[in-house]
Amino acid sequence: MGTSRVSTGTARTRTGAAGTSTGAADTTGAEAVADRLRLALLGPVVASRGDVPLDLGPVRRQAVLAALVLRAETLVTHQQLLDDVWGLEPPGTGRRVLPSYVYPLRKTLDVPGTDPAASVIRGERGGYRFVPGEADTDLGELTVEGASARDAMAAGGLSAALDSCTRALDLFRGEPLAGLPGPLADAERQRLARQRRTLRQERVECLVLLGRYAEALDELLAAPMAQPHDEPLAALRMRALYGSGRQAEALAAYQETRVRLRDELGVEPGEELRRVHQGVLRRDDPMLLGTPPSPRAADTADTGTPPHVPASAPTKPPTRPRRNELPGDTAWLVGRERELALLTEPVPVGSVSVAAVDGTAGVGKTALLVRAAWTMHDQYPDGCLFVDLHTHGAPHESLRPQRALHQLLRAVGAADGELPDELRELVTAWRAATSSLRLLLVVDDARSAEQVRPLLPAGPGSRVLVAGRQRLPGLDADRRVTVEPLATGEAVTLLTRLLGEARAGQEPEAAQELARRCGGLPLALRIAGARLQNRPSWTVAHLVGRMSGDERRLGELRAEDRSVEAAFRMSYDLLAPELRRGFRALGQAPTAEFDGLTPAVMLGSSLQDTEDLLERLVDASLLQQPRPSRYRLHDLVRDHTRRLAAAAPEEAAADRAAVLHLYTAAGRMASDWGPEGYPTGPEVSDSPFVDWRQADAWLEAAGGQLLDVVAFAVATGQRDHACWIAESLVDPLVRQGRFHECRSALELALPGADLSDDRRMPSSLRNCLAVADIYQGRFQQAHAWCADALRLARHQDDLREQARAIAVMGAAERALGRLPEAAAHLSEVMGLAARLDDDWLAGMSSCQLGALHDQQGRHEKALTLYATSLAFAEKIGRPRMISKTLCFTAEAHLALGRHAEVKDLARRAAELAREVGDVQLRATSLSLLGAAEHGRGDLPLAITLQREALATLTEHTSRPLEMEVRRRLGRTYAAAGHPAEAERQFHIARSLAGPA
Repeated sequence: MGTSRVSTGTARTRTGAAGTSTGAADTTGAEAVADRLRLALLGPVVASRGDVPLDLGPVRRQAVLAALVLRAETLVTHQQLLDDVWGLEPPGTGRRVLPSYVYPLRKTLDVPGTDPAASVIRGERGGYRFVPGEADTDLGELTVEGASARDAMAAGGLSAALDSCTRALDLFRGEPLAGLPGPLADAERQRLARQRRTLRQERVECLVLLGRYAEALDELLAAPMAQPHDEPLAALRMRALYGSGRQAEALAAYQETRVRLRDELGVEPGEELRRVHQGVLRRDDPMLLGTPPSPRAADTADTGTPPHVPASAPTKPPTRPRRNELPGDTAWLVGRERELALLTEPVPVGSVSVAAVDGTAGVGKTALLVRAAWTMHDQYPDGCLFVDLHTHGAPHESLRPQRALHQLLRAVGAADGELPDELRELVTAWRAATSSLRLLLVVDDARSAEQVRPLLPAGPGSRVLVAGRQRLPGLDADRRVTVEPLATGEAVTLLTRLLGEARAGQEPEAAQELARRCGGLPLALRIAGARLQNRPSWTVAHLVGRMSGDERRLGELRAEDRSVEAAFRMSYDLLAPELRRGFRALGQAPTAEFDGLTPAVMLGSSLQDTEDLLERLVDASLLQQPRPSRYRLHDLVRDHTRRLAAAAPEEAAADRAAVLHLYTAAGRMASDWGPEGYPTGPEVSDSPFVDWRQADAWLEAAGGQLLDVVAFAVATGQRDHACWIAESLVDPLVRQGRFHECRSALELALPGADLSDDRRMPSSLRNCLAVADIYQGRFQQAHAWCADALRLARHQDDLREQARAIAVMGAAERALGRLPEAAAHLSEVMGLAARLDDDWLAGMSSCQLGALHDQQGRHEKALTLYATSLAFAEKIGRPRMISKTLCFTAEAHLALGRHAEVKDLARRAAELAREVGDVQLRATSLSLLGAAEHGRGDLPLAITLQREALATLTEHTSRPLEMEVRRRLGRTYAAAGHPAEAERQFHIARSLAGPA
């Protein structure tokens, strides 16, 4: 994947952008190293510059970065990047979505002021390239340490090899690329997991050859190493046991592995494992432990530790549990290394340790607990007990604490006679019976802390593992684990083991898609695997096709008495009535992630009461909480909520209407028009937002999901709401430079506009598309949209939409240099605005007409019109409109050489642009400030301001604006005596002058 080409970032040397090595004695180089960019992918993806952490944003953006880093120095085409990150579910906008991910990455990773051409992420024709010269990565360090370990082992340097393996393993901070979506991240996680396993195996090999057998055994018994069918690990375990003087246990380990392989896989041990077995039988020290004459003496010399016990020393056989009630361990437990390590790590010997495990139905909690219990069962000589409370079973199967204590007391042999029924007496008897015992107790399917507390044993050193769908905050647990669905790569691994390499390997893409449709839920994956096992004629793609619709997916995940939907239904049925109502409403949330306000408007309750309800659903493992105050449903759980809602269609329709009304209200309040600027559609004065700032902040928190809201409205047949929401989102999206989302939302809604009950929509959406085009410099396309909108508005006799179409048409004509036509249209609009009493339209047309005069050199006339426009803008009170007018006014003063006035106006405009988050206005005002400083003679400050203006722009910003900023920067460079830099800026500006 190209990881070896990424800069390793070792302490010995650093490679700069030009490829030169910088030593520690170079002060400048040392400062550069201290300020270097570092990227870490062997765990959750993080970045830092020096000691300062950098915010990489949402996981999809991190996945784009990871895809570029993993293919460092090679050009990653747009299509390859989409395939790597989105796989079989590309965004509706296709490659147009990529700049909105790359731009914020550049802004985060690059040193402020870095030119895009010098960015760590370079845009080239047809794709992007990550340039690693300025970045260190843990992937590069992993490559170096792995190679060092192999070289050292080949040369016989076991200690050096051990150190390199240890350093390499220490680079892992958990699952590599944790949480990142996409096929490339899935494939890399599997590759890195294999590399990590190989490093562990090499490390254990070094420990065995160095005679450090106890450490080797500790490594082998660690949870992440537990691989019941892994023959190389079994061979290492046998060698370490033999070296510890435990020949009989080494032979028993061979027999255990042989039985597993034969019974579960139908194969005999391979040649290497049989060879080690023969070596143990023959006591072949050189073959098993290495060739040095005295391995134990060598161990002392190499590590400074005392020699190990000789092989002939007697050992005490392990004490087996007096009673073991654990269920059989599952053959395949995938992707639970971290959770298993937490559950099996050492605990204080003088106390009773309690671990609580929770997770949604079907996520594999019981399998995890059973594996953990079997991993530790040798540590509990007085018994391993298992109690299933059957909370989510049939009512007659539910086990009350009294019945559970009866069962447990009999298991430890404390039920000599008749047992009492009174709970307090039973608890006393149980504590007395276990006070001297060291037990491992597994309690499955618990619903409350009250069920579990009476069952806790009293013996010091005992351990209790509790699993349930419900979180148990009332239980005093020293560790808590929430089991999440498997990542796509892990889910594919489980499917592969269920179906076999041959069958799954024939359809790798279909296997990945099936894993995604099962939502990484082990129960769903096992049912899907069982269906394919029982249908040899079915292909994986055939089952994927049967699960193609959300409404069909749950129906396919059923096999005899096992059903994903039935598991969810049991959880739902145990909820209180108000929680069931809230749960059904969540299925109508139009975005994957939401806050408490979304269900609050559907339920008609306060935000505080709704958040309390959501937290209770989180505790019931029916709702996920990816971050504070943000919630999401697992995909299959969402399907279940919608099936529940379908049984109450009137309730579901009311919920949909409420939530779509909320987004309409937010968009209209956050837009430049304000709620009063929309002559048709719903009344939004009753919205929960205090002002436009609150509405705008709420929309911004939704991130890239606003497009999903329009798609949801379209999919559910709410054409009017789809149009209203798309129309109202134009201003909030445009001011953030999110033009591709703005255009996509409008294009999604446009086909339904002609069928909408609101007859204003066909012309309005076309006017909105024209506005988006103007911001991106597509003036011809904007003019065409306006002409179409004007035709439709005249047909409807809609004077307001006619006026808006003519106004935007005039702005497009001014930009195209058709000044007489622009003047006629903008003058006409001023008259229409007065007739309509439309302050926004009057202010906009005054500003555009002033710009036209400015363009013709009539600057004083332009200033008069700008003053009129500013009065309208301040009357409306929208900072964005005020900022825009101030920028136009500053342009006129700049043409007149009034640099002090320009500075004051541009500074005020920049503050307002920052307040509303409008990237184009921010760039425009900063560039005007730079021009003012140039005129005042402060050339260094002027250069700084122009570069800051450039850094504010995105790939979607209009070309004319970027051209103007670069021309100003070029002129300032020339005045400052930097002709090469000046010519470079002029060259880039000329290259932007092509067709938009």
